[in-house]
Amino acid sequence: MSKPASVYTKRIRQFEEQSKSVKKQLFVSSMLRLALFLLTCLMVYFLWGAIQGVLLTILLFFILFFTLVKRHVNLQALYRQLEALIQINKTELSVLNGNFSHLPDGSAFIDSGHPFSQDVDLFGPDSFFQYLNRTALEQGKKALANMLTQNQTQDIVHKQDAIKELSEALEFRQYFSASAMLSTSPQDTTASTPLDLLETLDNHRPFTPPKTILLASLFSGISGLIILLYFVDLMPISALVIWLFIGIGITGLYAKRVNALSGKVDTLQKTFQSYHKLVHLLENLSLSSALMCQLQSRIQVKEKKASIILKDFSRAIDALDQRNNLLFGFLGNGFLLWDLRQSYKLENWLKMYLASAKEWFKVLATVDAYNSLGNFAFNHPDYIFPSITQNNTLIKATQAVHPLIPASEAVTNDYTIERGEFFIITGANMAGKSTFLRTVSLQIIMSNTGLPVRAASCQYTPIKLITSMRTADSLAKEASYFYAELARLKFIIDRLQAHEYFIVLDEILKGTNSKDKALGSQKFLEKLVSSQSSGIIATHDLSLCKVAQETDRVKNYYFDAQIIDNELYFDYKFKSGICQNMNASFLLKKMQIID
Repeated sequence: MSKPASVYTKRIRQFEEQSKSVKKQLFVSSMLRLALFLLTCLMVYFLWGAIQGVLLTILLFFILFFTLVKRHVNLQALYRQLEALIQINKTELSVLNGNFSHLPDGSAFIDSGHPFSQDVDLFGPDSFFQYLNRTALEQGKKALANMLTQNQTQDIVHKQDAIKELSEALEFRQYFSASAMLSTSPQDTTASTPLDLLETLDNHRPFTPPKTILLASLFSGISGLIILLYFVDLMPISALVIWLFIGIGITGLYAKRVNALSGKVDTLQKTFQSYHKLVHLLENLSLSSALMCQLQSRIQVKEKKASIILKDFSRAIDALDQRNNLLFGFLGNGFLLWDLRQSYKLENWLKMYLASAKEWFKVLATVDAYNSLGNFAFNHPDYIFPSITQNNTLIKATQAVHPLIPASEAVTNDYTIERGEFFIITGANMAGKSTFLRTVSLQIIMSNTGLPVRAASCQYTPIKLITSMRTADSLAKEASYFYAELARLKFIIDRLQAHEYFIVLDEILKGTNSKDKALGSQKFLEKLVSSQSSGIIATHDLSLCKVAQETDRVKNYYFDAQIIDNELYFDYKFKSGICQNMNASFLLKKMQIID
């Protein structure tokens, strides 16, 4: 068992034991509440007729009951967190065993107009994104997809440092993910993100008077005095009732606007309950990498911790929500002007911190994405971080292999690609050409993102990637397919005017006849070479290999296939030269399609 697998197995046992203990505590908590209710009913029965005794009993019941409810809610939150932690570690074991098809595949991020997102199995079923992604926030998933597709070559060393740091922060990563998972309900089908919901509060118009807190405090003080006078028989119950309805009348004047505010913030309650925990985790994480320290600095506030500020808003939402309890809402508004008091707190918070909260939510999304990258590095201790250079050698890798190929099937290859150099790769069907293209492409994507790559060593000079491997054709006609290919090649040529790219092409100009394809492919390759570009072209057209005879900037490589004992054999090794063994005729005969 690998080290990561043993760590996850141990954590599953640990969290399962804790979960069982908390479950027992939840049962005891439920029984305590039931016992308190029955005891209160019994006391009310014996005290019936002594109205002051009954009211005092009911008051004590509510105080004790809400204390027990709060404890029960905290236990439930702990139980859900432990269950989430168990699931997180089970997921990691499953992925390490090669089972990840149940995870989100990121198909929504495929963009035919992007330099490479449609190709190289970056998104979609059984893709690298599906293998990599562990984000728990919708914004985090988008941030991760953006990191993989932004094609940026700056600050790679800083990205590497951040990923290395997070790979070692297992406790932080898993508790962050568990808390983030609890911020949304599985039944929540809304497409809105918490940041979207915050945006809806931008146009909220405050309605509470500037001196609401002073008025509410004064009113509550008078209420307390009247209640006290009533219990010492110095005030008739009629005065208590009149004062109660005065409070109801005052809050009733604002009922419509309070309802509107409550509806807006209610959707954010669960989010803020979890997000203040996420911010708290980030605030208390000891960091040294420049990128992570910069993210941490963006959630720092002078007067108070950001986690406390978010928690205050969560509590204010929860406090306003108590109005939905009919008895508490009636008494709270009658004696404390409850709705006005809590509405003022919410509106004051929005005025002071709404803009900051949006920034904090963006930071959390970025951290969520980097957690996935750190998790990937932790799961692959045998992968190496590329050594970043600035010279004519773009990629020099030894024992490189595609990250999604199982270890039992992996065949490693060494390769070195110089700036301004093109490889023409020929080979039989299924011999490994396309896999090699995807291996190199993913190494560039992973390197630019700051991830470690699957190789014994890797020297890398940062460069942008552009590909043409899967031309989209919605009309499924030969003419339209050929036009789509041409449009893609034009897209590549246009991009080369502004930036240097590493170009990966797989069997270009498939939508035309063989003679036209050969001539067109040769001319296109010559144009790329003359533009000082670098890249790889995989082809079945051996005539394209002649270009290498005209310039030393084009080199021929191949993947071989051999027929041994009437069986097709592939060694998947990257070799210098031109492939001489094709396998289409053999396979047609083998499958009895032709004689």
